Amino acid sequence: MGPTALNPGFVLLLGIETSCDDTATAVVRDGRNVLSNVSTNQDAFHEKYGGIVPEIASRRHVELLAAAVDDALDRARVSLRELDGIAVTAGPGLIGSLVVGVASAKALALASRKPLYGVNHLHGHIFAAFLDRAEEPAYPFLALLVSGGHTQLVDVAGPARMKVIGRTRDDAAGEAFDKTARLLGLPFPGGPHVDRLAVSGNPEAISFPRHRTPEGSLDMSFSGLKTSVKYFLETAEGQGAKVADVAASFQAAVIDVLMDRVERAAAAKPYAFAVLSGGVAANSALQAAFTEWGRQTGIATLVPPPRYCTDNAAMIAAAADRQGEMVSASPATLGADPNLPFSFTETA
Repeated sequence: MGPTALNPGFVLLLGIETSCDDTATAVVRDGRNVLSNVSTNQDAFHEKYGGIVPEIASRRHVELLAAAVDDALDRARVSLRELDGIAVTAGPGLIGSLVVGVASAKALALASRKPLYGVNHLHGHIFAAFLDRAEEPAYPFLALLVSGGHTQLVDVAGPARMKVIGRTRDDAAGEAFDKTARLLGLPFPGGPHVDRLAVSGNPEAISFPRHRTPEGSLDMSFSGLKTSVKYFLETAEGQGAKVADVAASFQAAVIDVLMDRVERAAAAKPYAFAVLSGGVAANSALQAAFTEWGRQTGIATLVPPPRYCTDNAAMIAAAADRQGEMVSASPATLGADPNLPFSFTETA
């Protein structure tokens, strides 16, 4: 059932996502059928800086968001009046970017007298795997959330009952990809470039370290791996190495750590489903390793299409549909929280 009793058999939500540098809007029916999915990235504006500049990101959201909302409604062939509610990313993310999205969603909700839902960006990534699919998730399931800002293993017991059981202690995996890409002289954002380059490289050419944790811990670390790449490139061996081999070996080390934690989590608790999500879920080698693990274990693995791996608004509507009143918000009080807690039971 969706988040409102207005029409429990047919819930139509507008999603708005501006947590970082992608201006995204979408219209989703019943939490899974995507009627429109609009997204404009700002890579061209941030590339020369080698990373996201928060002030530029928020200003671009101001310029683009109103048109993006209109575009999503037009593509879905629905009007604002026909919506059952508006879902927006309330956090975590860049505060300036979040404020633009939240303020816009509040204004739309007030003007149209529609229910408003404030969604956790990370919850959206988890439910992105069920967009454009007929099946609903079978709880509990395991989620590996891998992005530029977060790397987490999550036990998903229900739409609003999730627990982080493993996380990175320093750099997120996506951040390590981008920093390593910079060391290799690759353009920003670096993750996709490393992935493409690694296809022609030897993943066993260089023995980069794999982070290990004590028994019982599912935490991860990628800062040391990134530093190892830096030091290797400064050696005579590194200066003579093929860039594709460095990329492939680095990528293999990241995937080995991620899959080690997935395997250990699944060994500790039975799961019927496992989900791979987040921007790094678009990595071809990680997808292959995750899918093969599922085939060998008999656990059904779900990976969103690339358009739903990266930041998008359809996933925000999908999460709001499933979480319902848990994320219901008032236009008068909903605020943007760059450090929004992952769990509903956590305190800020």
